[in-house]
Amino acid sequence: MQALARFSRFIGNTFALWVLLFAVLAFFAPAQFKWIGPFIVPLLGIIMFGMGLTLSKDDFKEVVRRPLDVAIGVLGQFIIMPSLAWLLAKALQLPPEVAVGVILVGCCPGGTASNVMTFLARGDVALSVAITSVTTLLAPIVTPGLIYLLASQWLEVSAAAMFWSIVQVVVLPIALGVVVQTVLGSRVRGAVTVLPLVSVVAIVAIVAAVVAGNQARIATSGLMIFAVVVLHNGLGLLLGYWLGKLTGMSVYKRKALAIEVGMQNSGLGVALATAHFSPLAAVPSAIFSVWHNISGPIAATLFQRFRNADGSTADKPR
Repeated sequence: MQALARFSRFIGNTFALWVLLFAVLAFFAPAQFKWIGPFIVPLLGIIMFGMGLTLSKDDFKEVVRRPLDVAIGVLGQFIIMPSLAWLLAKALQLPPEVAVGVILVGCCPGGTASNVMTFLARGDVALSVAITSVTTLLAPIVTPGLIYLLASQWLEVSAAAMFWSIVQVVVLPIALGVVVQTVLGSRVRGAVTVLPLVSVVAIVAIVAAVVAGNQARIATSGLMIFAVVVLHNGLGLLLGYWLGKLTGMSVYKRKALAIEVGMQNSGLGVALATAHFSPLAAVPSAIFSVWHNISGPIAATLFQRFRNADGSTADKPR
């Protein structure tokens, strides 16, 4: 079991490499990966179940202990990224399906990878986990509402149908994971150590399925979508950091806020786009999944050098 746990950590630490590798393989050999398409939603459910297994009461204590910090993060997540997506779609006059796909990933909650990147950046991991947890639980209401508000001018949007999809693929698996953890306790700790491996396999499979299913479209418009995703992610990281600065947060907290805002649950974006729009609308989320696992470690490395005014990397004990 220890060997499997070590292998799982290795795969988790080289996440970006595997996502990029299989995205390229799926592009050049799409026939080998198209069969994964029907399993996108169950794969996302497995990832969310794993998230539920790792959640604890301490994660939610941060919400009570630091409600203002968490509220700023949640509002930043659900205002900055959706707004940026809409502005980019309008300014660049994106095709309807691509515009909806960009807005969709912008309206998703924070991704769990943001917690790892915050740790690597020497930021406030507890704050990052709390924001991810709250935005994920709010997603069934907030995400469909934002997509309806911002994307209806391009394509018809059914907020009610998306609400139920998010409940099925996010809320129920997370709730099941929490229940299993509560009932079995220490008996699931061994399973938790291999979660990085399971999550990487699932996300790599989701990305490969979308790339394979849209190979021809990516060949013609992939560079444009990639440029939009890079802008979206980069501006999200920058504005998230500035939001922390404007609200008087320490550098320690700003790192968490920047990464939390800039990194999305792109797997959910793929699932929603596939279920409610078109395969092309899923491409921005798939490319976002590849890119933010490259930009995340880069941002974390840069943020490691950022320090508070007194030279420290963390807040003083309260």
